[in-house]
Amino acid sequence: MEERDDYKFLKIKDAISAINQKVNLIGVVLEFGFPKTTRGTDCFCSLKIVDESYPKPGIPVNFFMAQMENLPSVGSPGDIIQLSRVVMKTHNDGVYALFNKKFSSFALYEGKNGEDFLPYQCSLFRPRDHDSKFIEGLRKWLVDFHVDEGVSTFSFLREMKEGQHANLSCKILHVCEIAKNEWMVLVWDGTDSPPISINTNPEHKMNEQLPLQLEPSPPLPRDLLCTFPTVGTILRVIIDKVNQKHVLHLLKTGEWVKFISILCEARAGLWCGVLTPFTKLRYLSNEDHFVLACQRSYNERLSLKLGRIPYWCFPWCSPITEVDYDDMPFVTLMDVLTYSEATARFKCIIRVVAAFPWRAEDFSHHGTYRIRLTIEDPTARIHAFIYAEDGEKFFDGKQSIDVLTRKRDKLLGVAASNDGKLNHEYLNHQVKINMQGVEDRFQLTEARNACQMLCSL
Repeated sequence: MEERDDYKFLKIKDAISAINQKVNLIGVVLEFGFPKTTRGTDCFCSLKIVDESYPKPGIPVNFFMAQMENLPSVGSPGDIIQLSRVVMKTHNDGVYALFNKKFSSFALYEGKNGEDFLPYQCSLFRPRDHDSKFIEGLRKWLVDFHVDEGVSTFSFLREMKEGQHANLSCKILHVCEIAKNEWMVLVWDGTDSPPISINTNPEHKMNEQLPLQLEPSPPLPRDLLCTFPTVGTILRVIIDKVNQKHVLHLLKTGEWVKFISILCEARAGLWCGVLTPFTKLRYLSNEDHFVLACQRSYNERLSLKLGRIPYWCFPWCSPITEVDYDDMPFVTLMDVLTYSEATARFKCIIRVVAAFPWRAEDFSHHGTYRIRLTIEDPTARIHAFIYAEDGEKFFDGKQSIDVLTRKRDKLLGVAASNDGKLNHEYLNHQVKINMQGVEDRFQLTEARNACQMLCSL
């Protein structure tokens, strides 16, 4: 009788009513978490599956195994899993399936692009001839299946908040190893991350300059940068040694993925995402409505006159100083980095986050201005140099130390406290300066690709 029961699959919509009963299920893996050890001796992971009867929201399946390598290792989002003798349980008004290591079994198959009916991983499982018809049926259903969750279940990169977890749907642009047992994923959704307040005392950090990127040197090669979008923040996601073997094979360049409960952090004034033990990955088709909307929005920004201006400084939100070259279009720093010629003029709206040297009395040497600014927009952080006559134009001629100090503080958004001392928290709004009688956002009008540059943020 037990043998015959193994041949009967319940649809998910029927299984959620079979509380405390052993059931057999077959479904599509929509979401999966990273394996971790429990407080006892077991290892644990959780998947979420769907089928034709229950495409939204799906049900979790919780696995407990004695060894981590025995847990299911999903090869790709959208793969098919077959479950035998799992127990339906309830928790906080929700229903889930519990995999018991003593009597439950599973088998994993390739998803809609699979060509055979052999599992690539199984546990306590014996394949049967008639299993193929259920697998084939799900593969056909997957061809036109799209997850419809609504816009309230995810955040854009422009909505990130430091120290908080977020659900981010992003396109994977690149995966690289940045150190031994540490990897980084570069992701993008076409929106601009908000500027970050930078807490530092520049007078005490002369030898600790703000980095241009999170990854160690050398910088990413220019031919790789040229394949990236030029509008919108490229977020760095850190993958540590613990998670890399469980997630790296799932992150394919050019695909879209949803990170559920990813931690948003700020490091040296640069945004990054961190995968935690509670982070999960979710299937996201390239034909998903959200994906198509992001691509459409990106194309619209490229076509608009002001499309390359950061979200946080549109003219109706804050005034912009027109310094020069009124007829030039706005570009991003990523446009500058990927420009085909070595020397050119550009017009960008940027934020100044550091100056070297810091002391105004060191801005010139024997009467010649020599200053290196660290500037950023949502697409990149680079160095820009002010030298000789460019400095005289920038600062409106030769100026006293007090005047240069005031101009520097306005440029970097450094405010003086009530006791006259500097408050070294760089403003995360607009950076204001007073140049040639005009007080508003600094606008870079010339940059050279020969400068030390690297895409970041």
